[in-house]
Amino acid sequence: MEKYLIKNLLEKDKIEMLPTRDGYGKGLLQAGEKDNRVVVLCADLSESTRSHWFAEKFPNRFIQIGVAEQNMATVAAGMANYGKIPFISSYATFSPGRNNEQIRTTISINNVPVKIAGAHAGVSVGPDGATHQALEDIALMRVQPNMVVIYPCDAIEAQKATFASAFNGSPTYIRLAREKTPVFTTKETPFKIGKAEVVHKGKDATIIACGPLLYEAIVAAEKLKKEGISVEVINNHTIKPMDAKTILTSVKKTKAVVTVEEHQIMGGMGSAVAEVLGQNFPAPVEMIGVHDRFGESGNPEELLNHFQLTHPFIIKAVKKVIKRKK
Repeated sequence: MEKYLIKNLLEKDKIEMLPTRDGYGKGLLQAGEKDNRVVVLCADLSESTRSHWFAEKFPNRFIQIGVAEQNMATVAAGMANYGKIPFISSYATFSPGRNNEQIRTTISINNVPVKIAGAHAGVSVGPDGATHQALEDIALMRVQPNMVVIYPCDAIEAQKATFASAFNGSPTYIRLAREKTPVFTTKETPFKIGKAEVVHKGKDATIIACGPLLYEAIVAAEKLKKEGISVEVINNHTIKPMDAKTILTSVKKTKAVVTVEEHQIMGGMGSAVAEVLGQNFPAPVEMIGVHDRFGESGNPEELLNHFQLTHPFIIKAVKKVIKRKK
């Protein structure tokens, strides 16, 4: 099988659509079956985060904390300190948004292996609006020492990320989406924490994307190919620790970069890429993301276009950055 199901991406009506939170729920079951140290805590959102599947199968290892995200973080830290592998789940605006201080003090400083699942991230949350659309969570988590940050591109990769994080021995943040998004990886698609993957080879520019917007990046690359523009696309699912080697190898070839994320461009994945390039190989960068504003209420697809996060805007950014390098 192909590593990525690229051939079908331009026919979206033929692509399987699943929310990445489904992958999280399946990954919890997989990890729970392998190791009885895995426990799951939730802040009264078990169905929304798909942790209810774990609760149904392993009721003695599931703890419903209630609407108390700060307590959830500290209880999980204590359990991790005594040998458990806790996963805590809520909307990303609440965890790590509301309980950031407790995550910092009890989890990151103590370097205990609590796994934080932030669901309903990005503007694609839709009608819930700005209060529930986490756009700052990557920035909050990647700045904390010891914290690993993962943003899976689809439901299959989310399952792999959840299972892998259970056994990486580190505090880990997994960012998840609410809406159904294209499934374009397979069970055979490589996934390793800290290892970016080249999805689409090219020579004129590099698109570095994370999360479900990787789909839009691949569509942009396929459409640009028809115009004679060759673009390399990287699935940068692990934002911390970032795979500088893969990124630099690509950028030294293309000498132009577009970053793509459903997050504030300040402090997000694009900022992290710019830090790598600034220290090692400066190159022109265009950033697709949210530009210093909060989200809005609306239809998810309309919001992605309104915030200029879809492939037509990625194509414009690629053409612009190529002109800049010339």
